[in-house]
Amino acid sequence: MTEKDLLSLEALLSNSPHQVSLLSNAAAFLYEKLGDVCWVGFYLVDDKGDLYLGPFQGRPACVSISRGKGVCGTSLAEGRTLIVPDVSKFPGYISCDAEACSEIVIPIKDNKGNVRAVLDIDSSSTGRFSEEEPAKTEIALLEKAAEIVAFRILK
Repeated sequence: MTEKDLLSLEALLSNSPHQVSLLSNAAAFLYEKLGDVCWVGFYLVDDKGDLYLGPFQGRPACVSISRGKGVCGTSLAEGRTLIVPDVSKFPGYISCDAEACSEIVIPIKDNKGNVRAVLDIDSSSTGRFSEEEPAKTEIALLEKAAEIVAFRILK
């Protein structure tokens, strides 16, 4: 993932006013651009404050996740990016795909700072996501990608 990819993502998402279409293209774009990932998708916040499955690329996934549960629900509750180099060491990890070994979840916030969705990315490699370089730089780019998505879907 590069700065140039962010410009391409922004251009791709500028062509539709429909949330499902935008999220579908964003998931497909990130899935294609990122190496060593087995799942890329979005979970959206429902009326009760929990998550439900949105557009994604990869194997079938959990349909709903409660606030505060698993990596996605914890990211929602805490309103921050969670980087999990080894999902087997995350307390309360929810296994939707047995292949997933590492994960990053990035909250998508509205202009008031409320989390309205999360971007969830899984890898079948332990340590694919970490706070060490070069992953740290890629994570910063993914957080910018989440901001681009937020701007387009939360207008």
